[in-house]
Amino acid sequence: MLRLSGENMQLQSESYTVINADGLILGRMASVIAKRLLKGERIVVVNAEKAVVSGKKKSKILEAKEFLEVGYPGKGPIHYRRPDRILRRAVRGMLPYKQPKGKLAYKRLKVFIGIPDELKDAKMETIEEAHAKKLKGPYLTLGELAREIGWSGE
Repeated sequence: MLRLSGENMQLQSESYTVINADGLILGRMASVIAKRLLKGERIVVVNAEKAVVSGKKKSKILEAKEFLEVGYPGKGPIHYRRPDRILRRAVRGMLPYKQPKGKLAYKRLKVFIGIPDELKDAKMETIEEAHAKKLKGPYLTLGELAREIGWSGE
């Protein structure tokens, strides 16, 4: 049985699918994960900071900074700067999260920066249709984007 630090939940390695986000395109990966969550699968995503966002670095950073200015301070909407939270929010955007089935699906998702010690031995899979090698243009990692918009990198 696996016990993840900082959480009060125990994970059994057999009941969770571990996906390595290294080199996967954020949007394509999020859509596949959302579909699998809706089918009842429990998913743990590791290496969230190594997921990629397609597009030129300067334009993506500018777009993200402009997006952060939307809303009222302290009131919302809340815009995350950590790569794991950004990835989680991307998946949430592809779920019907205001309906009970979407809320339950969202609760079955765990996202981590790096690989926790408890999951080092776990069998990891990847999503072939979401690999960055299919991109013809430039891209940047989620970690680079997060640092540019204010993530300290812990």
